[in-house]
Amino acid sequence: MNNLLSTRPETVSENQIRFLKAHRRHHHLIGLCRLLLIVAFLGLWELAAMKEWIDVFFFSSPSGIVRYLYQMLIDYSFFSNTGITLLETIVSFLLVTCLSLLTATLLWYVNSLAEVLEPYLVVLNSLPKSALAPLLIVWLGTGTNTIIVAGISVAVFGSIINLYTGFCQSDPEMLKLIYTLGGNKRDAFIKVILPSSIPLILSNMKVNIGLSLVGVIIGEFLAARRGLGYLIIYGSQVFQLNMVITSIIILCAIAMAFYKLIQSLEHYYRKKF
Repeated sequence: MNNLLSTRPETVSENQIRFLKAHRRHHHLIGLCRLLLIVAFLGLWELAAMKEWIDVFFFSSPSGIVRYLYQMLIDYSFFSNTGITLLETIVSFLLVTCLSLLTATLLWYVNSLAEVLEPYLVVLNSLPKSALAPLLIVWLGTGTNTIIVAGISVAVFGSIINLYTGFCQSDPEMLKLIYTLGGNKRDAFIKVILPSSIPLILSNMKVNIGLSLVGVIIGEFLAARRGLGYLIIYGSQVFQLNMVITSIIILCAIAMAFYKLIQSLEHYYRKKF
């Protein structure tokens, strides 16, 4: 019996080590598959362009994109256009995060206000945001402010609805315990609602960063003289497909970088708490 008790912790430890190794191996395999997939796609695309299976004028090629990206780096247009889009996206994302958190909190505190505003939030969230862009130009003019507001409008209403719904689905037994012990709504929010909703908030942020980027690009299509959205719309008008596809690829890289950053925060939270 004593031998059994003394060997049990060692067995558990070995199982944990085996599980961690298998977990790391799985993630490495997934990463390798992703890399092989993109390499195969780019290789097939370049081969199709070299063999003239596709028209390079319309579909470009990886080598043509690399050459155009190098040209953008040389004339500094990469930094100016990517920088302005990054700035507008970050500002829009931060404002969306703050506005949605504050509004969802207010709706949770004031139930009657939530009952009044909920159908309007649903309607505004369903409204195609590209239809609002011309109005934003008339109201705010062309420039950075219009683009940032366009970025906010795409994400903020859905974010408010998701956060408010998550707040309302918190553990009712924990809330009952807080109120039984003499706590008020503020205590319930700080000690139950907010801590239990952090995974939801982080997940919501992953969605919002992509939506903010989409809104910024919509705004740059209509109200900008620089930025990646402007390069896309200008390149399509003058049939410079290298410019268009290169800008799209840069946008994909930006979206992936933002997603990985928020995902890292989410992993850190799960490990720590």
